[in-house]
Amino acid sequence: MTATLSTRRPNLPPALAAFKQQGRDELAQFIRESKALLGDKLVILGHHYQADDVIQFADFTGDSFKLAQEAARVKGCQYIIFCGVHFMAETADILTNPDVEVILPDLSAGCSMADMADRESVQNAWQDLDRLVGASDIIPVTYMNSTADLKAFCGRHGGIVCTSSNARSVLEWAYAQKGRVLFFPDQHLGRNTAKAMGMPLDEMVVWDPFEELGGNTESAIQKSKIILWKGHCSVHQMFVPEHIDAFRARDPEVKILVHPECRMEVVDKADLVGSTEGILKVLREAPSGSHWAVGTELHMVNRVAKSMPDKKIDFLSPMVCLCATMYRIDMPHLAWTLDELRQGRVVNRITVDAETTHWARVALERMLAVK
Repeated sequence: MTATLSTRRPNLPPALAAFKQQGRDELAQFIRESKALLGDKLVILGHHYQADDVIQFADFTGDSFKLAQEAARVKGCQYIIFCGVHFMAETADILTNPDVEVILPDLSAGCSMADMADRESVQNAWQDLDRLVGASDIIPVTYMNSTADLKAFCGRHGGIVCTSSNARSVLEWAYAQKGRVLFFPDQHLGRNTAKAMGMPLDEMVVWDPFEELGGNTESAIQKSKIILWKGHCSVHQMFVPEHIDAFRARDPEVKILVHPECRMEVVDKADLVGSTEGILKVLREAPSGSHWAVGTELHMVNRVAKSMPDKKIDFLSPMVCLCATMYRIDMPHLAWTLDELRQGRVVNRITVDAETTHWARVALERMLAVK
């Protein structure tokens, strides 16, 4: 079976509790010593949304897909510690050799968006859609931010995975195959991408898994070209058009740069839209002295602003907006995980069963073949 995420916080192991009592300098020294001791057997991956305390120890940094690619390219490594969230570690396990052990320092580090679509709900929707419009005319597309089960579902049903940077290319591939797309779990990425391709809003429906027929009429589904799962990112959902208006009122020259997981109303008002890696590229290439308001996770924006002092880079929202589950991966958890490895024990290993791995890899490889 696929490793499952536990949302209940268990009692801390005594060794982890002890690390929780240590100061940052003491923890940092222990982590550095442990990395040196484990040497080439260990690779630490750090997602851009991680806190600075953790990201400083990463051997590779990136978004979820870039880090999965890095994991697959690593040679001679025995352990991968993924400082991210559960679905990212699953993807790394799918793409690495079976002898590589992928570890998530805190099993409660999940993704609320990924949790909004599960295999049973998607299967039920698929059966309803088959009855109404025929599943033979639908391509299932899952965002990278989804469980291994759903990637495998796409693999089994002729579908594909997408990232925020290649969503348009993936949808173009899908529509070359069939007439409709079931897109999950993030409605905003699907809507924003389809709209940018010229699809009218009346050919899009939102599927609520808790409502009969997803909360739609049969005629609306039959007219639709894309069925958007009712899911979202809790971080990017926080941004609203008024945030953009406030920045432009203060500085008419400001450039607004947002992630495509934001609401359509925010994306429509922005100057530029980009994936996590795309946002970084835009800011790196931006002219010195330019002013940017960026709509994505707070830790990443603050880190970029600090690294590019020649530009004014602000967080788009006046409210704190961070990935709370990613934040559960902290220095004590990283130190504890390394301490266990030093003693020959692997904790919190993420494993995906062979059948799920096979079909999820099929969907991922379809994506990689899309130009």
